[in-house]
Amino acid sequence: MKTKIAINGACGRMGQRLIALALEDAGLQVVAAVDWAKHPNQGKDAGDLAGIGPIGVKVTGTLPLESNADVVIDFSMPEGTMAILSTCAERKIPIVVATTGHNAEQRAEIEAAAHQTAVLFSANFSLVVNVLFKLVKDAGTMLTGKGFDVEIIERHHRFKKDSPSGTAVHFAKLIQKAMGQSSIRHGREGLVGERPLDEIGIHAVRVGDNVGEHTIIFGYELPPRDSPETLRIAAKRHFLV
Repeated sequence: MKTKIAINGACGRMGQRLIALALEDAGLQVVAAVDWAKHPNQGKDAGDLAGIGPIGVKVTGTLPLESNADVVIDFSMPEGTMAILSTCAERKIPIVVATTGHNAEQRAEIEAAAHQTAVLFSANFSLVVNVLFKLVKDAGTMLTGKGFDVEIIERHHRFKKDSPSGTAVHFAKLIQKAMGQSSIRHGREGLVGERPLDEIGIHAVRVGDNVGEHTIIFGYELPPRDSPETLRIAAKRHFLV
C-alpha cells in the first residue's frame, strides 16, 4: 500500500525534486501538488514541471479534498506553510515542514498545530547536518568560558529566498544556548567598533548554483607570547567545524 503524499511548494526547485524522487519510490504516490494560487504554472502537470513527464496531477492553489493525502510535505515559503497549515490541522493530515525563514509568531502557530495533527518541523533534514548540530553543540559546551569568539558563514545558491539560512540560525541558537552569547548579528557594515565578546556573527553568501555550505568558526585570541599559558595552546588560532 502506497503512502499518498501532497507536495506544498510543488513549483519550486525542491518541490520539483521531491516529485521526481517520489516517482522512483514504489512506496510513494504523489496525489497533490500545491503552490501559490497566482503562480504562472498553476494548472500544469506537476510531472512535466519536474522534468519526468506527466503524472496526472495538476498544480493547484489549495489542497484538493479528494486527494486523500496521507501526509503533506511543505517545501515552500513561510506564507505557503501558513496557508496549508490550517488545512492540515482541520483535516488531521500530518505535515512535514521543511521550509525555513518563519518568524516567531509563525513558529508558534506551527507548534500549536501539533495539538491537532502530527507535525515534523526541522531546520534541516540532512542526516549529516543533524550530526553536525550535535557536534557543534558539544564544542560550544566544551569551549564555554574559555574566551572563544564564534562566527558562522553560510553559502547557498542565488535562488535561496531567506537569509541567513534557517540552518545557520539554528547553529547560532545551539551555540548561544551552550555558551551564553546574548546577541546574534547578521553581517556587519560601517564603523561598528570592536567585536563584542557576547556576540555570534552570521554572514550569508549567495552565488551561482552553490549547494548549502555552513562553516562555524571558533576563534581564540592567544595570550601574550611570554605567558605560561601560551605553551599549553595549539599553534592554530581557530578551528573550523
